[in-house]
Amino acid sequence: MLADSVLSELYRLSRNRMAVFWSALFVPIGFAIGGIAFNVITRSKIAEMTADMAPGAASLIAVTNLGQDLVQCAGIAANGAILVFMLIGAATLYAGDYRWETWRLISARNSRLNLILGKVGAFKVLTLAAMVLFLIGGMIFSISGALINGHDITFSIDGGDAGDFGLLLLLGYIRIVQYAMIALLAGVFTRSLLAALFVPVVLGFAQSLLGGPGLAILQWDPTSWQSMLLLPGLAFEGLKAMITAGVGAPSAPEGLMLKAIVSLALWTLVPLAGAIAWFNRQDLSKE
Repeated sequence: MLADSVLSELYRLSRNRMAVFWSALFVPIGFAIGGIAFNVITRSKIAEMTADMAPGAASLIAVTNLGQDLVQCAGIAANGAILVFMLIGAATLYAGDYRWETWRLISARNSRLNLILGKVGAFKVLTLAAMVLFLIGGMIFSISGALINGHDITFSIDGGDAGDFGLLLLLGYIRIVQYAMIALLAGVFTRSLLAALFVPVVLGFAQSLLGGPGLAILQWDPTSWQSMLLLPGLAFEGLKAMITAGVGAPSAPEGLMLKAIVSLALWTLVPLAGAIAWFNRQDLSKE
């Protein structure tokens, strides 16, 4: 029954082409096109500055390693643009039935738990698709830069880089899903598509302020329990830094991994549990 719920939500989402485009396609396409434009402009600027130099002097980097670039793209797969635009898909999935008053048509076909988990499962599939597309956009960025600048293209990646790639992708996936859990809770609690869309943005902005000047004003250590538990974005960045530097690196503060994992787990599971509990109490006869 849960599988049926996931498949049905995926089918309904696939029919909403605008939501799919803006949540999963817009950022990768913009990244690829912007990357090509950036490479063209950069190449022209370098050509102007090196016009009087010997031929080939502008080629500062003779080789582009797509393997290393792929790892770097994995590290930014959960960037701010992805988080915000993925909320379009999340809000559509989590609050669309309130907006279009279709809950009463589907609530008799499955359990309420499966209905919510089916929406979460569909969003996870959408997240995977968005991340894969972002990696493709990143590769277009790198390849276009190599071709425009006349660099050789290689692909080499060792075991350590492959491990970092997998961990960074997994961490980015968890961060996107966690961020959208706020949309789920807001959508179920308010029965509003706009609330599901904007509450995570407002909360994220407030957390960014707290994580910047706020920590200095409060004189909190960024690696303390209270900082990590209040700021899942800080926990995400801490784990990403550990992966990039090497898990267990001497420079990592003691207990940082545990604090960050607990923070991300709580910010994922607590909103999910709250949404399920509130949804089970709702009267859907008029929704």
